[in-house]
Amino acid sequence: MRLRVLLRLLQIQRALVRHRLDDFVRATHLYRPVRLLRYASPWTWFQRSAGGTRGARLRLALEELGPVFVKFGQALSTRRDLLPVDIADELAKLQDRVPPFPGEIAVAMLEKIYGQPLSEVFSRFETAPLAAASIAQVHSAALKEGGDVVVKVLRPGMREVIDLDLEVLAALAELADRYWIDARPVRPVEVVREYRKTILDELDLLREAANAAQLKRNFAGSSLLYVPVVYWDYCRSNVMVMERIHGIIVSQIEELRARGANIAKLAENGVEIFFTQVFRHNFFHADMHPGNIFVQVDDPNNPRYAAVDFGIVGTLQPRDQHYLAANFLAFFDRDYARIAALHIESGWVPRGTRVDELESAVRTVCEPIFNKPLKEISFAQVLLRLFETARRFDMQVQPQLILLQKTLFNVEGLGRQLYPELDLWKTARPVLAAWMRERTSPRTMLAEIRRHWPDALLALRQVPKLLHDAVRDVGDEPAEAVSLTALQEQMRHGAWRHDTLLAAAALWLSGVLWITLAARLPWLGWLQICAAALLLAWSRIAARRK
Repeated sequence: MRLRVLLRLLQIQRALVRHRLDDFVRATHLYRPVRLLRYASPWTWFQRSAGGTRGARLRLALEELGPVFVKFGQALSTRRDLLPVDIADELAKLQDRVPPFPGEIAVAMLEKIYGQPLSEVFSRFETAPLAAASIAQVHSAALKEGGDVVVKVLRPGMREVIDLDLEVLAALAELADRYWIDARPVRPVEVVREYRKTILDELDLLREAANAAQLKRNFAGSSLLYVPVVYWDYCRSNVMVMERIHGIIVSQIEELRARGANIAKLAENGVEIFFTQVFRHNFFHADMHPGNIFVQVDDPNNPRYAAVDFGIVGTLQPRDQHYLAANFLAFFDRDYARIAALHIESGWVPRGTRVDELESAVRTVCEPIFNKPLKEISFAQVLLRLFETARRFDMQVQPQLILLQKTLFNVEGLGRQLYPELDLWKTARPVLAAWMRERTSPRTMLAEIRRHWPDALLALRQVPKLLHDAVRDVGDEPAEAVSLTALQEQMRHGAWRHDTLLAAAALWLSGVLWITLAARLPWLGWLQICAAALLLAWSRIAARRK
């Protein structure tokens, strides 16, 4: 382990001990290989925080440790059903009350980036930050040509801080993989690698601006979600300028009620937005904590969400989309055999797993859930329970689903906070069912054919060459004077080769079309192509022997 990683681990331990959270250090498996570090900082025991609630101490420790830990606290803050109220209230402050860095530093950074005084770039720029987050902070400004905007600028030195913490996480993941047997199915090294890509993407504000533009196109004309306009001429890799929006932070429920907002509809719209993003658009805002979500109540009966902070977005493979939707619908119908079959088909559990055994395990976990009213059943908990059950059958954690699980927990926690009576199934099931019907409709299939037809034509161009080469090989065979019996045998052999070539061509074409047009089981297409190649090879070997 590198020296700077050991020093950072010591710093983390000191922060936890200082805020009287050292019991967490001693309780975790990850710190056991380096637990002697606690004796390397005895002076920390004399600097322990004297007061404050446990929630406040945890929040202060996370703030002290930096952006990676702050983001962890932000994710936890939305799960009030899993956390004590005092801790949830304190962690919620991490969403929009992270200590800012001085505005003068932001001005100096921006003038260096633009190469001119800010007075030449903006007609107005507020030095005092409008909001501060773990990675960047936002200032209010106005464009020369008119229009209020917000200027988002990265915190100075962020890349170095995050690189070190990511190195620490990687070291802890390797320790967990090596010394903690229960952690291996979770694939901690791959999880950290996936998280690394996610958080490093957040450091590129041009990428965030592009995410905002895509999300705005997806919801163009929608009454559910508003996405602000990005001003590309002012954007750089460490600066983003976009339209300033006005609204009520979604967690300010009393203010929303005072303005007459339809809270029940607002909660249902949030669930619909999430499932629409995941399944219809396959592009979802993956950082939906309350600090990033506002509510516009110009029409209180039809309140509209407005989103900011698009640094983290998620996508899924079409195959994972299909299996997730099918799993949710099968769970709702209590079709446990279907759930088991879907887990095996998707590759989430090994192919050799017995369907009946997995079905029995899923039934054991799911049946108690249905003793609750549907409005109390958690989508996120269902998904988590299914994955936990599948782990008994050597299921490997799917890194591409981690971001979705985290976002689903956030959205569900937000919905329950807004409207505890929210029935997620009632809201989400029509969206899922409509998407499943749409993706198998003739119109969708024709659209897929139209989109992939050029690729299929390019592949088809290879078939005549294969046939030409095969026919040429037949024509190159020397002519001989043969008897009638031998001639009949040659004719039978020629007919057999002709049929073999036609069968190989049909298999090749079918395989190419299957791979190009089918969303499920692509290995069937490759199997057909391999069979075609084997038939051609067999035909040539038989011809040479003849």
